[in-house]
Amino acid sequence: MNTLVKRFVKDESGATAIEYGLIAAGISVAIIAVVQSLGSNLNTTFSNVSAALGKTN
Repeated sequence: MNTLVKRFVKDESGATAIEYGLIAAGISVAIIAVVQSLGSNLNTTFSNVSAALGKTN
């Protein structure tokens, strides 16, 4: 039982998985922020194009 506890304390694979999870979460947040910014820029651009086309009719 003593050796099992020592092996458990020395095992760092769970910590590595948590670190990878945090990295993935950070990347996901960055991607979401960029996509939202691009989305509203594209929406403005298409609105301007639509308004310009509507004026020519």
